[in-house]
Amino acid sequence: MKKKDKPIANPLLVLREEFDDWAILFDPDTGDGFGLNPVSVFIWKRLDGKHTADDIFSELLDECEDVPENAEQHINDFIEELVEKGYAGYEV
Repeated sequence: MKKKDKPIANPLLVLREEFDDWAILFDPDTGDGFGLNPVSVFIWKRLDGKHTADDIFSELLDECEDVPENAEQHINDFIEELVEKGYAGYEV
């Protein structure tokens, strides 16, 4: 992932928000589910092709208290994990 890349969520996936801001990301084609914690939901909702990982990190800093120092790396790792699973991608 390059610094200016703007990831996009796979539109075929379904985000089912549960209690306490947790969610399940569901792939109807495979039946696979992927649990998301509240920060992951925050990130997922910004995978719209308009935000870079840096933008998402900046918004997280604005919205949340006590953001760990390594949060930026966790955001990048999470996005890359989504890309590897086919849950997100980049415009070409």
